[in-house]
Amino acid sequence: MRPSIDHDVDRCPRIQPFDQADGCGEPVGCDQIGLGDVDPVGELHLVDKQISHGAFVVHGVDRREVGEELSGDDGLQGDTTCPEIHGATANRTDTVFSADTPGHVVSHDGNLVLFGDGDGTMQRFSTDDLLALSGDDPAPEATVDETEPHHGVAVELSDGTFVHTEGTEEYRDTVTAVDADGEEIASSSDCPGVHGEAAAADDVLAFGCEDGILIFDDREFTKVDAPDSYGRIGDQAGSEVSPVVLGDYKVEEDLDDDEIERPERVSLTNTATGEPQLVDLDASYSFRSLGRGPDGEALVLGTDGKLHVIDPESGDVTDSWEVIDPWEEPVEWQEPSPTLFVQGDRAYVTEPETNEIHAVDLSTGEVVGSVELDDAPNELTGVTG
Repeated sequence: MRPSIDHDVDRCPRIQPFDQADGCGEPVGCDQIGLGDVDPVGELHLVDKQISHGAFVVHGVDRREVGEELSGDDGLQGDTTCPEIHGATANRTDTVFSADTPGHVVSHDGNLVLFGDGDGTMQRFSTDDLLALSGDDPAPEATVDETEPHHGVAVELSDGTFVHTEGTEEYRDTVTAVDADGEEIASSSDCPGVHGEAAAADDVLAFGCEDGILIFDDREFTKVDAPDSYGRIGDQAGSEVSPVVLGDYKVEEDLDDDEIERPERVSLTNTATGEPQLVDLDASYSFRSLGRGPDGEALVLGTDGKLHVIDPESGDVTDSWEVIDPWEEPVEWQEPSPTLFVQGDRAYVTEPETNEIHAVDLSTGEVVGSVELDDAPNELTGVTG
């Protein structure tokens, strides 16, 4: 069932461009994006440039909160108040979350976890505590756990179960779960190159490996092997209404620094049955290309410019909608490239070549609105409220 959203002109989609160096750009309202006569979906926040020393990445947290990851810097932070749009102000607050080389930010079941790759710290907060912050409030006190520094990820479930990766700067292959009292529940070292996580229906977690996916369900880990001996699944997209996790799928090892694999197959892993399947799109995609629709449908933005819709159970490609011009993934991942973000029954697609962002109605595949920005859009996320 699709989520129902009341029509209210004060809550129609709006875009807030933000540049790390220059601050807020001119906001874009409903009339400018051409969406004044469609159902509202909340607020969108857009980052439109890189910072010079690394990547600037935004993460939707909950409702009006947006977290910002400064790769290579020293924390999640904010210090700018953006202009008022339709009576609502989008704020980049002064709150700073200190971390050494901040990495993955995961929001799940009202809990937020910030992972520090450089120091192995995992800071846990309630999203309610973040929503209560005002512009100059200090960061709320976190529950801090530590592991060996590595590029990792962690997630806290609704019952207090805490699941996180373990590894070193050179290698990582382990995922461990502890209960609300910190006692170990389960651990598995059967996930070489573990990267990223996604949540499926019924609070099931999936972690990507270089040879498949590691599933955490009912207090235990289960490995689902990839069809190939090296079948890397590093980026995933889950849905709370589907047991199937959508993932990328790469088979080329040991590429040079100036090379990237451009796969044309995606993976669908059923966390209930443990069955994997591959879907050939006849087009490549990037780590920014994966999303899920309101009914759990798998969505992939291909380099052919089409938004491909996949039935997660059968693996059938049910639709392929033309949204943008054909494109190629850049070798440097920090460079702007087309990005897919889904909120409610709308998909939002950036097109850096034209400085545009497009809104797609997922019930019809129609591009219902587009807007041109001053700069090439890069990172994209959204919140409601």
